[in-house]
Amino acid sequence: MIDGSMLIGATARQAPVRFQAIDPSVGETISGDFSSATPKDAAEACALAEVAFPAYAATTPEDRARFLEAIAEDILSIGDPLIARAMQESGLPRARLEGERGRTVGQLRLFADVVRRGDYLDATIDPAMPDRAPLPRPDMRRVNLAIGPVAVFGASNFPLAFSVAGGDTASALAAGCPVVVKGHPAHPGTGELVARAIRAAVARCGLPEGTFSYLPGETNDLGSALVADPNIRAVGFTGSRGGGLALVAIANARKEPIPVYAEMSSINPVVLFPAALAARGTALAEGFVQSLTMGAGQFCTNPGLLLAIDSPELDAFVAAAGEALSKSAPATMLTPSIHNSFDSGVKALADHDAVHTVARGCIGDGVNQAVGALFETTGEVFLADAALGHEVFGSSSVVVRCRDMDEIALVLGAIEGQLTITLQMDVGDTADAARIVPVAARRAGRVLANGWPTGVEVAPAMVHGGPFPATSDGRTTSVGTAAIERFVRPVCFQNLAQDLLPPAVTDANPWRFTRRMDGSRETAPR
Repeated sequence: MIDGSMLIGATARQAPVRFQAIDPSVGETISGDFSSATPKDAAEACALAEVAFPAYAATTPEDRARFLEAIAEDILSIGDPLIARAMQESGLPRARLEGERGRTVGQLRLFADVVRRGDYLDATIDPAMPDRAPLPRPDMRRVNLAIGPVAVFGASNFPLAFSVAGGDTASALAAGCPVVVKGHPAHPGTGELVARAIRAAVARCGLPEGTFSYLPGETNDLGSALVADPNIRAVGFTGSRGGGLALVAIANARKEPIPVYAEMSSINPVVLFPAALAARGTALAEGFVQSLTMGAGQFCTNPGLLLAIDSPELDAFVAAAGEALSKSAPATMLTPSIHNSFDSGVKALADHDAVHTVARGCIGDGVNQAVGALFETTGEVFLADAALGHEVFGSSSVVVRCRDMDEIALVLGAIEGQLTITLQMDVGDTADAARIVPVAARRAGRVLANGWPTGVEVAPAMVHGGPFPATSDGRTTSVGTAAIERFVRPVCFQNLAQDLLPPAVTDANPWRFTRRMDGSRETAPR
């Protein structure tokens, strides 16, 4: 059911100020309106989350895992109406959204497994050594504990996997943190359907009502109030650099600053090594254009920069890529504002005196459509103009012709932090790649070979983060099981009695978790 409510704990409430969603494929508003939550509503939701925190954080791993699995089940039970609504509000195709729904429920179930294993607690025990000389050692037990209520901002480009029940929400709930979600205004109906599924799971699992709240709204004041609220202890955000930095500034200005884990901007360079270009340049061109135009280029891992040594092989690659792009169909972008920003970014590149337009995609007759764009310039020009390294969110990319491998390394070393850097290489490129990999590892959270950066596997080893401005904190990830580490903090208990300790570090070890005992791993029988 969609009735435009905000969900504050167990209460569904209508706000007097309303807003409507837009179908970007036709540029028209969708029937029905939605509550625009206020800072007062945010304060109420955050206060409820704080009340819920002690009880929710104290739930057993099994109870929390079952809650995450219940959310997954309830999302699936919505059925096709969820996909149909998301299609209408985002312009994304059915297959993409069905896959995204699968990813959303999959990561909820993955975090249920993480909670059951308990490795994220990093339970560590250093027993007392009363006879140690010259001084005895106290009994010390360290464990990661939930940090408190978390504010999550829904993302525009993933209405399901990075929004109301997305990775930030799943990892925070797994850690034992209540969540207050600010729904993205581009897909409020989709958000409400998912929020109601989470609320149903909260009730069915007998959890405190403040474990989850959902606040739709268009205003910056709502987001600012969430981050500034003293009950919030961390923030998860995926969006623009401007938006992310604004939230970081608010968090840092608080009486008690808090971490903001913001994924912001990345152009995801691809290095085309000489042997790879010579052996499979045409195939690389086709694969690049497919990656570039997928989903209108509205992925945070879109390949927005190509680096290669100036050569006849590069000429052939550029020609093949240009030909493929010129045949690519336009695609609807998520919102009119995103489309306008894309057009502005493409125009700035096209108008640049030292940038050449290689090709544009086909022009359609619809509205808010991205027409793919490929440009080229030289390494010298790119290094002289930092603006050429700014993200254009959409299917736009720049080929940078470099003099030699030294200039490629220089360009990679000069760019901002990235989510990904891709190496297209063959056996003959190994020596050159050995020089580039250390540079790439300093500038990106994920370095991949012979693939394309679009497509992020939800797995324990995944890192979806990177040095600033790819993220506001390059030590973390928003995808993969390590995402839970953002919402816990280590606490050491020294010389406390057994009945005062968290279960994970008691001698009894009732949850049967693997622990580190006096420097060695100790596996409890299951």
